[in-house]
Amino acid sequence: MSYWKKALSIGLAAVMTASMLAGCGGNNKDTAQSGGNTAGTQASDTAESADNGTSEDITTYKIATVRWTDAWPVDFLESGFMKELEEKHGIKIEWQVYYDNDWQEQKSLLLASGDLPDAFFGSICLKDTDISQNKDYFLELTDLIDQNMPNLKAVFEKEPELLARAKDRNGEIYSLVKKLPLRPEVCGNILYINKEWLDNLNLEVPTTYEELENVLEAFVTEDADGDGDPNNEIGITGASSLNALSGCLRNYLFPFGTMVSRDNNYMSLVDGKPVFMPVEENYKESVKWFSDMYQKGIIDPEFFTQEDAMRRSKLQAEGGSQVGLVSAWTADAETGLNVGQFVPLEAITGPDGKHHVENAQNFLDISDRELLITKNCQNPEKLLAWADDFYTDLASMQTFYGSIPDQIQDNGDGTYDVLVPSDGSSLDTSAWSNSMRDFGPKYMNPEFYDKVSLPADQGDGIKLAEDAINGKYIADDNVIGFPMVKYTDEELTQLTTLGTDIYKYVEAQFAHWVVDGGIDEEWDAYLKQLDSMGLQDLMNIQNGAYEAYLQSMGK
Repeated sequence: MSYWKKALSIGLAAVMTASMLAGCGGNNKDTAQSGGNTAGTQASDTAESADNGTSEDITTYKIATVRWTDAWPVDFLESGFMKELEEKHGIKIEWQVYYDNDWQEQKSLLLASGDLPDAFFGSICLKDTDISQNKDYFLELTDLIDQNMPNLKAVFEKEPELLARAKDRNGEIYSLVKKLPLRPEVCGNILYINKEWLDNLNLEVPTTYEELENVLEAFVTEDADGDGDPNNEIGITGASSLNALSGCLRNYLFPFGTMVSRDNNYMSLVDGKPVFMPVEENYKESVKWFSDMYQKGIIDPEFFTQEDAMRRSKLQAEGGSQVGLVSAWTADAETGLNVGQFVPLEAITGPDGKHHVENAQNFLDISDRELLITKNCQNPEKLLAWADDFYTDLASMQTFYGSIPDQIQDNGDGTYDVLVPSDGSSLDTSAWSNSMRDFGPKYMNPEFYDKVSLPADQGDGIKLAEDAINGKYIADDNVIGFPMVKYTDEELTQLTTLGTDIYKYVEAQFAHWVVDGGIDEEWDAYLKQLDSMGLQDLMNIQNGAYEAYLQSMGK
């Protein structure tokens, strides 16, 4: 039986009720935001002889990388697969490890000083604007890839989309790419509903957006948790530290066909055409619906003001969650020990009668900027040969879940089992603690997927099992998030100037209309204001970038 068939055949009832402690994967930072001081892990000054050279031949490279949180250890960088790869290539990596909470400040200092490491590892490190504004710092890699990276060249031939992602608008390559393995079709968050509350009130699982509103209203007015107080339940909660509008468009308003890019640029593709969602009629209707729920007390009154820690405390409250509906990669990532209360909600139908789901594979699974080499690097050929070995099946498995034999069991017959952590942690936490997980060069051939077995009741195993619920709606969904297009240096500058004010304005108006209402009366003035702020210029840039994207894909 193929991997995917195995995943889909897992008992969904067991999965829905399992006690899980996994975290959210991908570029979503909700799972960990605790920071730490900039730290580095220094290898010992003396290295063992490598397969292709003595200790005197070993080349040392300084590589900077960023971790979401200092709660995850980094000793895996000097052991297991990572150490084996260094020894194979006769190199030593001195890792300079930074943490997300203060990386922006540290990054600015690094780029301003020009005192750079030999390379940056992981797309979390640098943005497109960082590269375009500092191109003199980085090596153009086209010829170096051709001469030193046969594995990556084979990947480019097999999947031209990855080559298109690697190239900038001038056809130059400044960074390496990745494609994450073993991913779901519904690549993004889904809704989870409090089944315990449904049962307490003898309610059915909702299937339409009207039914969902009715259920949530019952949750907040009829003592859904059974504690005798009908006023302490929350339908939907949020946090000021999250992007309320972008998140809502993807997570709660999507029955209205509002799915937008995870790039927080409010762009969608509707029937294959670029659209700025906050000016569309269905967007206006979705805001009216959300405002109606706010007035009914369904939406947490602290939705726009509280910190994320408070939001999580309500979801993960001791004795039972205080919330009826949550959007998450997997339920346990948001609800913690209260996961048993929640079940996945099949995509509800919206006013257009369609089931809209998030399909962000283009954003979450594929990216560039996974390794950038600076002009301080004295022997880039050797470093790229090392990086080329990341584009193999076994390497991608171990840089995603951890090393053989500690986190993965080699069965000796060409198959592998990802192990349940022996320390009681979740599989997702283990993966982030023992590998680069979502970051760094990576590619696993789809033919290899069948050879990797995941625990059915943890992390990625859960996500793949739950994929059966909504994966069937992907093909017919006519609204998807905007792809990760490339911009020229000039366009990036213009987008920064235009987008900063436009995005702030639409976000402020969204919060105002949800809390105070009045969107119908103020809509025309809102559209005029956006025009005066340069929305058409912004759309000209996005349309041009999308056309260039299609050309790069041969479409």
